[in-house]
Amino acid sequence: MYAILDIETTGGQFNEEGITEIAIYKFDGHEIVDQFISLVNPEIPIQPFVVQLTGINNAMLKSAPKFHEVAKRIVEMTADCIVVAHNASFDYRILRTEFRRLGYDFESHTICTVELAKKLIPEQPSYSLGKLVRALGIPVTDRHRASGDALATVKLFKMLLEKDVEKNIVKDFIKLEIEKGIAPKLQDIINKIPAKTGVYYIHNKAGDIINIGKSRNIKKRINQIFTGITNTSKKIQKEVFEVTYEETGNELIAILKETEAIKTNRPVYNRIPRRNTLPWSIYSEKDSNGYLNLKLQKTDGRKKDITSYNNESDGKNALFRITDDYQLCQKLTGLYITKSACFKHKIKECDGACLGEVSPSEYNERVKKFVEKNNFDNTNMVIIDRGRSVSERSAVLVENGQLKGYAFYDLNYQITKIDILKNILIPMPNNRDTKHTLQTYLKKNKGYKILKF
Repeated sequence: MYAILDIETTGGQFNEEGITEIAIYKFDGHEIVDQFISLVNPEIPIQPFVVQLTGINNAMLKSAPKFHEVAKRIVEMTADCIVVAHNASFDYRILRTEFRRLGYDFESHTICTVELAKKLIPEQPSYSLGKLVRALGIPVTDRHRASGDALATVKLFKMLLEKDVEKNIVKDFIKLEIEKGIAPKLQDIINKIPAKTGVYYIHNKAGDIINIGKSRNIKKRINQIFTGITNTSKKIQKEVFEVTYEETGNELIAILKETEAIKTNRPVYNRIPRRNTLPWSIYSEKDSNGYLNLKLQKTDGRKKDITSYNNESDGKNALFRITDDYQLCQKLTGLYITKSACFKHKIKECDGACLGEVSPSEYNERVKKFVEKNNFDNTNMVIIDRGRSVSERSAVLVENGQLKGYAFYDLNYQITKIDILKNILIPMPNNRDTKHTLQTYLKKNKGYKILKF
């Protein structure tokens, strides 16, 4: 659990400042589960420049509780949590100073979203909270007030968790949980997981990820693993300490994230996919008569494929469907080896490209329709789909035929420029596997929207 907070102070000399307002949001990695927001009477005057910046003045704080009156609630909100703040060293120092005045030694592990953002979102022009969230398309209200800034930090931290592909933030959190020495029961783990689409990460007692998967219902999938009787399921049941997860809102992002997470983390109970698999591909070649032929061949990285497949059988079955759907000739797609007419021509289902009865230009237009629909070369598009909540959408960016990554954005903050989308993008690798995933998803699913640019 994370206690994401922001503190406003009186200003003044180092270690002599007093708290004027505090906001704490308890965040479980997915949503806010508790909150505490309060003005605080610092019992000393506020510096004039701070009044101008925050709008908080001395008169507003006369009837506010003093720090010792809210101290217990702050301890309750931060107990067993990692304290997260933007420029955490400042907020943590102020809290420790206030508690020290009460004779209490306040201690907590901390995460600074400034340092985290510099690592996970490099090359930003500024890492101040206001400029950073604006660049990332994160909506913020009540700027320079504790509640507004803390809420913006929650949204920023949620984005940083997404961008942490190696899951170092989550691994460090689990290591702290392990230090407490309380191993959760399998049913307790299942109870915490939602019946949502997403990716799950199963951790052992060292915090290491031992299994990764995706599902349209991650709760159901984890339940299947914990009650399974296969050797792998039984090993996972013995070793599991915690399960973390990421909701994705739709299956496309779940598939992309799962594939990359397995390759990056290499869990012991996953089959590690070979990089750039799909050993069979369809290519387009012009024959001596000027006809475009579609050929299923072993994948050759030096040539441009149209689409790829896991094995020869899948490729051949697909080629039969393509031949029928686009009224192509089985001879010219390599499915019927003959020196004369193809079988389909004999039963009057082919109009004779195999015999030259259809002009190359007319026939080639049909082939080009298939190529254009399935080839992303030079394509610039954004695939808009469901987000993790009703107020959110997801965006998958393809630029010049290359998968660039995905992002989630608030419906109140429409993505109108590609540059804004690129700022909040979680990068994904572009290879034959991801291209195949995109092609398959777009063919088999509905409900998404494509924006060309």
